[in-house]
Amino acid sequence: MGILSALGFSNKPVEAASRQTIEAQVNPAVYDAPFGQYWGNYGFGGYNNFATAIDRQNAISVPAIAQCRNLICGTIAGIPLEMYSLRTGEELAVTPVWLRQPDSRAPRAVSISWTVDSLIMFGVAYWRVTEVYADDNRPARFEWIQNDRVTVKLNKYSSEVDYYMVQGERVPESGVGSIITFQALDQGILLRGARTIKAAADLEVAAAIAAQTPQPSGYLKNNGADLPDDVIQGLLATWKQARLSKATAYLTNQLEYTPTQFSPAEMMYNDAIQNMAAQISRLMNVPAHMLNAEMMKSSTYQNILDARKEFMAYTLQPYLTAIEDRLSLDDICSRDTVVRFAVDETFLRANPLDRLAVTEKLLALGLIDVNQAKAMEDLTPDGDIDEDTNF
Repeated sequence: MGILSALGFSNKPVEAASRQTIEAQVNPAVYDAPFGQYWGNYGFGGYNNFATAIDRQNAISVPAIAQCRNLICGTIAGIPLEMYSLRTGEELAVTPVWLRQPDSRAPRAVSISWTVDSLIMFGVAYWRVTEVYADDNRPARFEWIQNDRVTVKLNKYSSEVDYYMVQGERVPESGVGSIITFQALDQGILLRGARTIKAAADLEVAAAIAAQTPQPSGYLKNNGADLPDDVIQGLLATWKQARLSKATAYLTNQLEYTPTQFSPAEMMYNDAIQNMAAQISRLMNVPAHMLNAEMMKSSTYQNILDARKEFMAYTLQPYLTAIEDRLSLDDICSRDTVVRFAVDETFLRANPLDRLAVTEKLLALGLIDVNQAKAMEDLTPDGDIDEDTNF
C-alpha cells in the first residue's frame, strides 16, 4: 500500500465507480428561501436564484460591484491550497491531484475564482466530478458549473434538495457526473442586495443617457399654424442631429423650446454614484477605502499588513471557510486530513526582517533547528536532496 492509499487516495484516477461507493454530496437542506418562493419546487441556479430580482450580468455592469468582485475573487484565487493532518497538524507533502488543479482544463486560480464568484452572487457554487480514484471512488478532478445550468429539485416543502439536474438532465448521486455544492454563509447578493444593485444599475443607465444627450430633453412649441406630420418629423430629426454636432440653436419667432429634464449637474449624478459605491461596499462587506468610496475621510494610520488582516478577517474569511470546510468533508478527503488556504504563507506573510526576528527567537528557544528555519524561508535544508530534481 502506497502513501496515497494510506491517506485515502490513489494515483490512478478512473472514470467509473469502483467497489466502494462514497457519495459525492449529501443533499443539503435549504437554509435561506422561505416557503413558496420556488416555482413548482424547482430552484434555478441555486437555492435562491429563481427569486433574484436582478441577473448577474446587470449586477456586474456596475463598476463598484465589479471592483468588489475582482478584489475578493482575485485575492482568494491567488492563495494556494494545502492539506494538513488532523493528528499531527503537519502539512502533507503528498496530496491529491485536484488540490493543485481541480479542473484538468484550467489553472487552479480560474476554478477557485469562479467558485467564489458563484458564492458571492448566488450564495451557492457547484463543482461536477469528472474523474474519481479507483480504490475509494473519491473525486480526483472537477469542473466548475455555471449556476444557470443547474436546476435543483426540492421536496414538497421546499426545505431539502431531492436531486440536481444539469441542463435539464438529472445527475447521479455519486461518482463521475455527480455534483458537490459549496454553500455560502449567507444569501447571495443578487437576492439580499437586489434593491441596492438595481438602484445602482439604474443610476449608471441614467448617467449614460445624460452623457449621450448633453442637451436636456424638451419639446418644441409651435406658436403659428399647425404643420403636417412629415414636416414635424423632419423638423425634429434636424433639431436632434444639429444638437449632436453643435450646442447653439436658432429658432424662428413661431417656435419655442421648453426643456423638460434637469441637467446632469442638477441631478447630482456624481454624488449619487459615490453614495451608491459606499452602499455597495457595505453590501459586499469590502472596506470603502478600497473602492475610493469613503463618505468621510479617515486619518487613522494603518500599514499594509494591518489592512490585509482587516480585509482577510471581515471580507475574505467567509468565502475561505465555505471552500475549506466543503473540501475537507469525508466524501472528498480522508477523515484525518483537512484542506486549508495558505493564508499566512502568502497573503499575510510579514516582511523579511520581522520573519527573521521571529525565526531567531525560535532558534534561540530550541523550538526549531536550522533546517526547519531554512524550510520556513523556502531555502533548501543542508544535506537534503529534492527527489524530483536531484538537487
